[in-house]
Amino acid sequence: MKLKDIQVLNEKETRGGFGEGIHEIGKENPNVVVLTADLAGSLKLGPFIKDFPERFVQVGIAEANMIGIAAGMTIGGKIPYTTTFANFSTGRVYDQIRQSVAYSEKNVKICASHAGLTLGEDGATHQILEDIGLMKMLPGMTVIVPCDFNQTKAATKAIAAYNGPVYLRFGRPKWPNFTKEDGSDFVIGKAQQLSEGTDVSIFACGHMVWKAIEAGRILEEKGISVEVINIHTIKPLDTEAVLASIKKTKCAVTVEEHNVIGGLGDSIAQVAAKNFPIPIELIGTNDTFGESGKPTELLTKYGLDTPHIVAAAEKVLSRK
Repeated sequence: MKLKDIQVLNEKETRGGFGEGIHEIGKENPNVVVLTADLAGSLKLGPFIKDFPERFVQVGIAEANMIGIAAGMTIGGKIPYTTTFANFSTGRVYDQIRQSVAYSEKNVKICASHAGLTLGEDGATHQILEDIGLMKMLPGMTVIVPCDFNQTKAATKAIAAYNGPVYLRFGRPKWPNFTKEDGSDFVIGKAQQLSEGTDVSIFACGHMVWKAIEAGRILEEKGISVEVINIHTIKPLDTEAVLASIKKTKCAVTVEEHNVIGGLGDSIAQVAAKNFPIPIELIGTNDTFGESGKPTELLTKYGLDTPHIVAAAEKVLSRK
């Protein structure tokens, strides 16, 4: 496992992986149904709607109703996937998710596109940066943030057979696609180790996994041994993998397209504090909203690009 050997297959939207995944799992499982809040095109639902119109519900701009309908469908044995932007999937309908899905332990799959800063020009009102924290705090909620097209497709299919409520978060822009096409390197709740190292651990999720790989390559050129781990499942967290890594490297950097308050970094820091305290640097937005701009420019402005990850790794190494 070497970072230099990871090859980009192509660049595709992670939301496109969801679209392909939901179409394929729809063919395999007749209980899968899809609901959307007026965003069928943005969520790439065209093929599913064409082949399974009787299993598709266009709720309109009524997200709270969508969650309630989905919860009711589970009683009849259906596996409902709700689809809209991440902001509307969580912040707008948190009460309905808490009461009708999480508290009631309903088998609803909440699928959220256009998450984070990389939503870009739509700006702060749509770039939710608090959703991972909101969802991971709900008892019984599984939270998955895949890193590329292939992994999003694999996760979309896998959650159909996973019993219980799930929050699946993915994005809008085209992004490097590098995981296995057959999805065999994705297992819910199992961290994906992308390289082995002894000097510093870098834990990342979503789009930031590729940025972590880029940073890791630069650090290795400087003679630093880097362990990059894709934490695609934020909850339940693979604490065994986290502890195995930090016990080797004795320092860590966490990277996420999310507020550092309540996200992946908080989860990693909690595991370390309870079991093996180490220096940790958290890369993410710092208690702020986003703004309108091009995705890559926003990542740079808010300190989520490759150079910032390299700098954080060098800083945490100095703290060991």
